[in-house]
Formats: sequence, C-alpha cells, structure tokens
Amino acid sequence: MDLKFCGAAQTVTGSCFLLKLTSGKKILIDCGLYQGNDHNFKKFNEDWSFDPKQIDALILTHAHIDHSGRIPKLVKDGFAGNVYCTNATRNLCRIMLADSAYIQEREAEQDNRKRAPEAPEVAPLYTLEDAEKALHQFIGIGYERWFELDENLSFRFQDAGHILGSASVVVQVKENGNIKKIGFTGDIGRPNRPLLKDPVPIPKVDYLICESTYGDKLHFTTREDQKELLSIIHKVCVKNQGKLIIPAFSIGRTQEIVYLLNELEGEGKLPKIPIFVDSPLAINATNIYLMHPECFDQETHDLLEKDPNPLGFKGLKYTRHVEESKAINNHKGPAIIISASGMMTAGRVRHHIYNKIEDPKNAILIVGFCAPGTLGRILSDGAKEIKLMGETKKVNAEILQMNSFSAHGDQKEMIDFLCLQDKSEVKEIFLVHGEGNRQEVFARALRKEGFKKVSIPSLNENVKI
Repeated sequence: MDLKFCGAAQTVTGSCFLLKLTSGKKILIDCGLYQGNDHNFKKFNEDWSFDPKQIDALILTHAHIDHSGRIPKLVKDGFAGNVYCTNATRNLCRIMLADSAYIQEREAEQDNRKRAPEAPEVAPLYTLEDAEKALHQFIGIGYERWFELDENLSFRFQDAGHILGSASVVVQVKENGNIKKIGFTGDIGRPNRPLLKDPVPIPKVDYLICESTYGDKLHFTTREDQKELLSIIHKVCVKNQGKLIIPAFSIGRTQEIVYLLNELEGEGKLPKIPIFVDSPLAINATNIYLMHPECFDQETHDLLEKDPNPLGFKGLKYTRHVEESKAINNHKGPAIIISASGMMTAGRVRHHIYNKIEDPKNAILIVGFCAPGTLGRILSDGAKEIKLMGETKKVNAEILQMNSFSAHGDQKEMIDFLCLQDKSEVKEIFLVHGEGNRQEVFARALRKEGFKKVSIPSLNENVKI
C-alpha cells in the first residue's frame, strides 16, 4: 500500500493523510484546514492532491478545524463515503463546521466588497449548506472496538486525551496474506490535565504517523499552570487594574481555563472581578462537553458530586449576543476576557485586541501554539505595531505566553504515549503536524529512545508501506 502526506507535513495545521491499498481502496485520515499565512500554502485549502470522488471513507481523529475543516469542501467536490469518528467528535463537528462555514462566507463577502469591478467574484470555500450536507455522512463509533470497513480493512479508536472525543487511530490492513497495522496518533493530549481522561497509549503498530507540535518542549504541570495564571491575574487585574485578554480555542482550551478558574474560585483565591467567555461557539461547545461525562476523568466525576457545573461559577458570564460582546468594551475597571480564536485569526477576540492593545495596563495572554503568519504568532514574536481592522495599532499591552496550557503533549509526554511500542518492530515513524526545527529535535529524541527509523516527510510525499 501507499501512504501520501497530503497535509500537516512540516507545518502544524491542515492534517490530511491518504492510504492507498493494493486493492484500490482509498482511505483518508483527517481532512483539515490550513490555518496561517505562509505563501507556500496559499492554495492549500482550495486544491486537492487526490480526487475526492475516489475516496472510499474518511477516518477523523477529532473536531479541531485543522483536522476536520475541509470536510464540507470534500463532500462538495464529490466525496460520497462515510466520515467515521467518535460520538463526541460528531457532536462537536456539528457546531465547528457550521462556524467555519460562517467564517468562509463572511470572508468572501468582505473580499467581494474590496475587489475591483473587473475582478471575478470571490466564492467561499464552502457554505453553511455544504457543512450541513456533510454532517449527514458522519457515523459515530465508540472507543476501543474494532470496526470493519470490509473483510481486509478495519480500524480502532483510542482516547487521545487531547479534546473531547479526540482519538488516535490504528488501521489494520490484510494484504497478500500479511497483516499490517498503521497508527495515527492524531493530536496527543496530556496526562493529569483537568476535565478529560488521560491519553491511552497507542497499541503496537508496524508504522506510525506521529504528531510533533511540541517535540522540543517540556510543559508545566497543572498546579504550576494554576499558580502562574493566578499570578498573572493579580498583576494585570488587581495591581494594574487592567484587562486580561485570553485568546483561546473554543473547544478544549476555553473549557480547561474555565475549569481552573472554577477551582480557584472554589478555593477562595480568585479576585472578585468579572470574567467573560465571549464566544458563541465556546458556549455551544461547553454544553456539548457537559453532554459527554463518559469522557471525563475521575477527578471531574468526583467534583460533579459537589459542583454540578464545573464550567460555571459566580462572576463568570457567557456572552452569546453581539450587543453583549460590544458592551464588554465599555466595561470600566479590571476584567478577564476569554474569546476565540486562539491564533487570533478570526472571531470576537480581534475586536477586544483592537480596543485594548494600546493600553499598557492591559495584557494579552497567549495560551497555545500560533501558526506562522497569524496575529498570535506576530504578537508572540514581539511586534511593536500590528495591522488590525484596517488600522495600525501600537502594541502597548503586555504580551504574555503560557504554552503549557496547550492540549498537545510535550516531548516527554509524547514519548510516554508510545510506551507500548516494540521499538525493534516499528519499521518507521513519520513525524507530522509540527514545524521543521521542532521535528528535528523530536526525531533525535526518538532515535535516542531506540526507534530505528524516524522520518520527516514533505508535503505530498508518497511512501510505500
């Protein structure tokens, strides 16, 4: 069989991998949107390196848009097969893909308003109607059970502990009397984090496609996170009487931050200041989290016996409507504003940054990976000025970072995730979903651990398995 790297090759977003079996069957693993402004990927979201009509099935690791965001376009362009994922992922995709379609439509409208009269009209990558149509092809499957696509092909989901419903995938293929197992880690979560169960180590495989986002990093523990977050809140909101803006992904990051704030509030440590979660998508996602207690860890189940809503507390306000969001900008005094998107590429957080970034009392806390070219990366790289909403803004607010809030495992946590592998039997590990310099560091670490062959494939590279 052949394995083609159709996305997330030496970059962090746009995950997409194609298995082409000897029988002719074609299976796609993930179909993600590229998020960033690298000119080398300008056409990535619009073009395919395969024919969507020829794909027999799609196996989806989780709902994040960089893994699921091109599915409506795949269906629009002729894919007629099933999308297999966990039940929680199916529920999250219902809101994630609709939100993504709304962004596509809105950006197309903005481009058309700016285009020259003689220029062709800009069409959205896909529409809300496309997203709704794609959802009819989703099939939810539970963890840790083999699902047969045919007599020679089956797969199994393991809890990856990354976000609600996230999974690693083992695909088992029978060809010419031989059985091969190919593992896809998806995004590897972190052990001992709030809310969700710990990642389940991926079972033994012959070949492994492994993420590498933080392949050169070590993260803080949860308690260290909580201590540092509290220190930042005291500095910005109590001492400076400013506003702390936290750009956070609507799914996963927002819920974890709220959970930690809930703990601090319960312990009487949280200052009495208003906290806003300003993201309709995050509100919908939080409701879906509460619908899936089977994904929670034991600590969260124990907390639920005392606190029926670990994602809500006095002083926390979820704002859904535009008028409520605008009112936050008129709020006098200190506050915490949690808003999407995490990379600051779209969403209400851009309006909050626009209104607050020139005031030195305020701070922007970056709590996860930001792709090259995004506003989040520009700020984290130390920009003194930014272009936002058609204006140049001075960066007077303090830019802070806590990468340990990331839902991605660090180098040690990813290696621990591979603990069940027989290093003498794994024929090759392919590193994906990472930047080249970090992948090189992680590759060296894996070789030092005893894995014989570790490769870093390029975009659209095809390898024989």
